[in-house]
Amino acid sequence: MGGIMSIVAAAILGVVLMFVGLISKKSSVVRTVGVVSFAVLLGVSIFDFTAIETVGTSSFFNDMLSITRSGAWFNVLISACAFIYILIFNKSIANVGKNDAEYFALMLFIMVGVFMLSGYNHLLILFIGVEILSIPQYILAGSDKKNIKSNEASLKYFLMGAFSTGILLMGITLIYGHAGSFGIEQIAGSFKGEMSALPLIGVMLLLIAFGFKVSAAPMHWWTADVYDGTPTAITPFMATIVKVAAFIGFINLFHGAFGEIHSSWKLTMAVVLCATLFIGNLTAVYQQSVKRMLAYSSIAQAGFMLFAVFSLNANAEASILYYAVSYTLASIGVFAVLIKLKDYTYEGFNGLGKAHPVYAITATVCLLSLAGIPITSGFFAKYFVLTAAMEQGLWIGIIVFAVLMAAVSVYYYFRVLRAMFFATTEQKTLFEVNSTEQFLLIVNAALVILLGIFPQFVLG
Repeated sequence: MGGIMSIVAAAILGVVLMFVGLISKKSSVVRTVGVVSFAVLLGVSIFDFTAIETVGTSSFFNDMLSITRSGAWFNVLISACAFIYILIFNKSIANVGKNDAEYFALMLFIMVGVFMLSGYNHLLILFIGVEILSIPQYILAGSDKKNIKSNEASLKYFLMGAFSTGILLMGITLIYGHAGSFGIEQIAGSFKGEMSALPLIGVMLLLIAFGFKVSAAPMHWWTADVYDGTPTAITPFMATIVKVAAFIGFINLFHGAFGEIHSSWKLTMAVVLCATLFIGNLTAVYQQSVKRMLAYSSIAQAGFMLFAVFSLNANAEASILYYAVSYTLASIGVFAVLIKLKDYTYEGFNGLGKAHPVYAITATVCLLSLAGIPITSGFFAKYFVLTAAMEQGLWIGIIVFAVLMAAVSVYYYFRVLRAMFFATTEQKTLFEVNSTEQFLLIVNAALVILLGIFPQFVLG
């Protein structure tokens, strides 16, 4: 059973949390069980990884699910990131509404979809994984029922998700019509002969569908409104854990099934990549809300992760794992400070460096990482995906363009730093200080720097 225990554990723990919500109405009890559940999930993921190391690959359900060593390692990394997220945000999640146990349960169900996308070998499992990943998010986006923006975010997310699911199914149908199979290996083998328009249209539809899931341009229009309307405690989970899982599914499909016809979709991918970088960064510059800026920043980060999808080499698959961890930790650190503020504009950060230096310094480390400044993990994350693209033979002009867009991102990230350290405020205390939270933020920032100095901890 080694390899599939993570999926089983996430599902069982989600059900346990639902019953805990029925038995106990104390938020402290629910939060404790939620944190312990994610700790157990991390332990099970590590167990799965050690089991996979001894056998190489574990296959289930007639090879429909095939857990490889890299897939199991991704499960460990993403479980660790989810555990850090829950440690920092568990109180804020519980404060979103009265149904706190359901919020933790829905996140555990999302983890089932995450693990399925890291190991699917069949388009049916891909579809089920995407839906398990998506449907709980529609509920979480609208979990603040008294907030009209949250209700709007949930409706928009549901409509766009349903639309992209239809496109995904149509693409799968066309691919099946060509290959006569839903298996990834069989689909890859079907492209060795003469090509027809049918599978090419299917590939384009799948590219569009995953573009919606990872908020790549021009399929990104829902992102800012949904992220902005979703409760701030839940937004980082959607913007990080869910997004990088979708990217893993994206890469597994396009590398595993469509690698033989790379020349047929590489131009489209390059155009989407450039549009995502340009729109994400340029739109972020003009935002007055830091939360909306981070939403457009996540679009720009998706542009860099698309380099790994474009590149068909081992470095691409390793670099997306590193980028996933780097981006997740940095985003969690910034959102952890943002949620403490009443004002989400840049002015809301005024004087934070003087009032609460620990929060300001940890946020600075994370913002520098998102900008790709050296010694933070964000620098090597961008370096590795660009290196993989160069090895694949991507046009050097696009790589230069990506570097220029990274330079643009420095401007809007540094606006936050300027507000924290060089602007003044009349408020002496901006929020209540929590020593445990401070410690966790210091650990998170230390990990961002540590992985920047020793990237082999993830890549090795």
